[in-house]
Amino acid sequence: MSATAVHNLWTTAADPISKIDAPKIEYGQLAPVLIVVGAAIVGMLIEAFVPRRSRYYAQMFVSVVALAAAFAAIVALAVGDHGTTKAGIAAMGAIAVDGPALFLQGTILLTALVGLFTFAERRLDPAAHGNRVDSFAAQAAAVPGSDSEKKAVKAGFTTTEVFPLLLFAVAGMLVFPAANDLLTLFVALEVFSLPLYLLCALARRKRLMSQEAAVKYFLLGAFASAFMLFGIALLYGYAGSMSYATIAQVVDGTVQDVNPALADTMGNDALLLVGAALLVMGLLFKVGAVPFHMWTPDVYQGAPTPVTGFMAAATKVAAFGALLRVLYVLLPGLRWDWRPVMWAVAIVTMVGGAIVAITQTDVKRLLAYSSIAHAGFILAGVIAATPSGVSSVLFYLAAYSFVTIGAFAVVTLVRDAGGEATHLSKWAGLGRRSPLVAAVFAVFLLAFAGIPLTSGFAGKFAVFKAAAEGGAVPLVVVGVISSAIAAFFYIRVIVLMFFSEPRPEGPTVAVPSPLTMTAIGVGVVVTVVLGVAPQYFLELAGDAGVFVR
Repeated sequence: MSATAVHNLWTTAADPISKIDAPKIEYGQLAPVLIVVGAAIVGMLIEAFVPRRSRYYAQMFVSVVALAAAFAAIVALAVGDHGTTKAGIAAMGAIAVDGPALFLQGTILLTALVGLFTFAERRLDPAAHGNRVDSFAAQAAAVPGSDSEKKAVKAGFTTTEVFPLLLFAVAGMLVFPAANDLLTLFVALEVFSLPLYLLCALARRKRLMSQEAAVKYFLLGAFASAFMLFGIALLYGYAGSMSYATIAQVVDGTVQDVNPALADTMGNDALLLVGAALLVMGLLFKVGAVPFHMWTPDVYQGAPTPVTGFMAAATKVAAFGALLRVLYVLLPGLRWDWRPVMWAVAIVTMVGGAIVAITQTDVKRLLAYSSIAHAGFILAGVIAATPSGVSSVLFYLAAYSFVTIGAFAVVTLVRDAGGEATHLSKWAGLGRRSPLVAAVFAVFLLAFAGIPLTSGFAGKFAVFKAAAEGGAVPLVVVGVISSAIAAFFYIRVIVLMFFSEPRPEGPTVAVPSPLTMTAIGVGVVVTVVLGVAPQYFLELAGDAGVFVR
């Protein structure tokens, strides 16, 4: 073949390639996510290059600065009206920058910042071989109880990798509620799930239980991801697109130019209904709704308590944000199909979570079932299918996340010789031994129960009001009854702490460093402020309650 012929072949082949447009990325609007991802990568480099004794402070500094800077970027976007008039789709249709996305991202970043303080706490356990220790295993790769683990403890090793893992999880959570196409949604899900699977396995004490929790979470999470991916594949087969807007148009029948190859599948409702069901199932697993809740109590109990607190708060915010966007932006045309199913899920979640919580004897398991009941309450707001439904869910998530982190931070303080004393019988008489800690925990329990003048009451009131206006009055009745059942076991713990005799061999309350004090203090302040003067924050959530389509 002559050189000219080869050259001609080359130019004809190269012609179409020159027509590919360069991607247009709005870096300013994606700044919060980019800052956190950049800091996570810096955290990995710190692990590789910084001497071991300096890593903790370097990681702590990078993580705090990154989360604060990302939050400042969110505030800047909100002030620049990107949550209201300038809301739009960024990154070539992959990510929505609108009110709900910015509100939820801001909540996740603040929650992560408070959670980070509990990760960094190093004063609760007695010093080992002259070194301060945190809640995480000295060396994650060492077999529990082995010689290598004992050597790692003796040498004063600490698993500072938890900081970049936390940042990667936060990065995935920031993208999850803002994802505007199904592929981005799935990638974000994996980006925040994988670090959480690892973090759950890293407890310093009760390591086997912690590793069991991580394996359960990983296996069930993999199932949920698989269901979700299958649902995404079916929806893609139905609509020929991954974009929320295009799929919504195909569902509504308002799509303009139909590809002849897709004309047949677009009329196939089985693909749509099964695909939507599998997709929503994956999201309900992350939310911890019944019957996809089986991982919650075991994982909450086995994971290191700082991780449990962070996960319980931030994952719920991200997952509910994604669920709202899927139901309101992707599937509004299927409202008559998904609402009855969601009714059933919300009812069994509220009632099941509240009833099973009564039988629990472990504080962390009790809080896990409490979180399942709360998922049911939040679903009541999702079912409202109105703008006030969206804003009430946003407010509830913000209020709930701080109460949760504060409650788990208090759990880390009550200790005996074996580490945290989580069995309820050991909390008897805590109010006489340590009145301040018991009083703070009582405030959080009252907020969970939805007692007036706490953030829990304002959140529940907003959600139930939105549900009633959306025509779901029977759901509100079930919700109120479930709240009454739930109030019983919260009050029972308060009675146990204040009106029981302390046991002589009972646990002690460790004195934390300012880090955990800050985390608990922020939780109390937010709980009281959102309970006493919720109006400003309700209006903020109301302004942020409109999805860009």
